[in-house]
Amino acid sequence: MLKYVLKRLLSAVFTLAIILTIVFFLLRQMPIEGYFDNFDKMSEAAIQSKLRQMGLNDPFFVQLKRFFADLLHGDLGASAKYRVGESVAVIIRQKAPISIEFGLVSMLIALVLGVPLGAAMARSKVWDRFGTVFIVLINAVPSAIYYIFIQMYGTQLLGTKMLFDKTLPVTWILPLFSMALGNIAYYAMWLRRYMVDEMTHDYVKLARAKGVPTRRIMMKHVFRNAVVPMIQYLPTSLLYTVCGSIYIESLYSIPGMGGLLVEVISLQDNPMVQALVMIFSCIGIVGLLIGDLLMAAVDPRISFVKKEGSR
Repeated sequence: MLKYVLKRLLSAVFTLAIILTIVFFLLRQMPIEGYFDNFDKMSEAAIQSKLRQMGLNDPFFVQLKRFFADLLHGDLGASAKYRVGESVAVIIRQKAPISIEFGLVSMLIALVLGVPLGAAMARSKVWDRFGTVFIVLINAVPSAIYYIFIQMYGTQLLGTKMLFDKTLPVTWILPLFSMALGNIAYYAMWLRRYMVDEMTHDYVKLARAKGVPTRRIMMKHVFRNAVVPMIQYLPTSLLYTVCGSIYIESLYSIPGMGGLLVEVISLQDNPMVQALVMIFSCIGIVGLLIGDLLMAAVDPRISFVKKEGSR
């Protein structure tokens, strides 16, 4: 187990390093205006002096080595345009709590609604039809369309403002629900699939032959066994939450990291973009790692050691 964890951690660090290298390279291909807030007013001599000061005239691998060295010391650089000269780490610390709070609450909502929906789909044809339509709709229709639809008609229904207001809890409802939609469909789809698969096993047929009530079979045996493989998808759903938050926070003007990423990309604030992409990448990679570890923790039948003679 420990060997597997260490191996996965090394793999995660290597993957993150590749992602950061690619992002670093792509940002270096962008115009240098992304590093100056008053580029149009600067002389050529001032621009070149600033570039030398920032080390942007150095060879690419020298810049990359310096970037990773600074990263290991917790230095994410300074904002070039969003808040000129202010530490990127300080800005992110101000924005992160809001994104974390919205992400965790939206995942809780998704669990409360998605798991019962998946269980109901496996037991009832009516709920199966309803759930199938819902899942297809969420996966087939571009999310931006139903996010805007929810914002337009949801605000009319609730009689509230379209944009987020920290002092009005009613304005939190629509962004939280929108952020949870993808995960509701995700949980319902996989739980329904695993429960239907469990219902074909011999132990279910034996229980029915013994006269065990269907409800008891479904809840005590089928549901419990189907939830085990579902657990590995819980941390993975962080990716859905992150992807949704990037657009939803911008749509509702929520002062979190998702909306911040959209804003700094439009401003071409390269240091901010670099740091935020790193954070979102870390969330995704850590989520995948935790999913594998949780799977092993809840199912003792899983072994991380190859059996002798296995390929």
